[in-house]
Amino acid sequence: MNFTLRQLRYFKALCLHRNFGRAAEACHVSQPALSVQIKALEDIIGGALVERHARDVLVTPLGRQVLAQAGAILDAANGLDRLARDHGDGRRSLSLGLIPTLAPYLLPGTLAELRAGDLQLTVEVREARTERLLEALRDGSLDAAVLALPTGVDGLIEEELFEDRFLLAGSASRLTQMRSEAQILRPSDLRTHQLLLLEDGHCLTDQALEVCGRERSGAGINMGAGSLGTLSRLVAAGFGLTLMPELAARSECDASRGLAVQRFPEPEPFRRIGLVRRAATDGTGWFADLAAVLRSVGRDIVEEARHENGPATGEPE
Repeated sequence: MNFTLRQLRYFKALCLHRNFGRAAEACHVSQPALSVQIKALEDIIGGALVERHARDVLVTPLGRQVLAQAGAILDAANGLDRLARDHGDGRRSLSLGLIPTLAPYLLPGTLAELRAGDLQLTVEVREARTERLLEALRDGSLDAAVLALPTGVDGLIEEELFEDRFLLAGSASRLTQMRSEAQILRPSDLRTHQLLLLEDGHCLTDQALEVCGRERSGAGINMGAGSLGTLSRLVAAGFGLTLMPELAARSECDASRGLAVQRFPEPEPFRRIGLVRRAATDGTGWFADLAAVLRSVGRDIVEEARHENGPATGEPE
């Protein structure tokens, strides 16, 4: 058979996006070019791999079998490519993914520690939402990912790193007023019209809704911010309250004038942060070493937050 890795990548993208246009965009090619390669792969395999509909693409039973094999082939090819590059320049590489609510806070310290420990290590970093990171782990384009646990995905090894507690965040004047009124809020006490959250698709939004006991469809919940930085500036300006991870508290309070945080009463809500790899990958040595670095960096940040963040931080507006 004369199928190519390009055809397999295009086919995998088509199965993922279920639309020729979106798959072509993800592969950075034109839609006609992708369609031609999919048709060529079908001719080679000897049958239809997808059912073509006006607004959807359905994978055929034959297509599902080919997809499973394609994943293994692409995984192996990615591994060989990385091995060849490392061997050619005498370096070793690590492809690491992080979700956006972790990357800005964990990466600087982690990369510094990794470089200090091994000057020959090349680290490739990808920042993406959980779904994309899990997809990249499965197809072999990532060696490991740092995200919130549990993933609920079979075939992965999960190593817990630390607990990241949630703080109540809002404008300093608003939290000062709440304290003066002797308001002790639990997450479940927050009214829907008060909540400001990240846009749908961020796992932090799901976690915040869960600890607040709110449904995604709850009326009045504003889920529109694209990053913690944007969210911090909005609540610092008085546009509601939000849940802020300890890991981000110092950075966001420093960057957003008027932003304040305070702790919830016990038991404090939290998310579990972990390092994840494929179970089929040999994790001897490197995985434990990487986990130790991430755990050390993360715990230092959250421990500092636990010392600093009492009732509130920041100056009144």
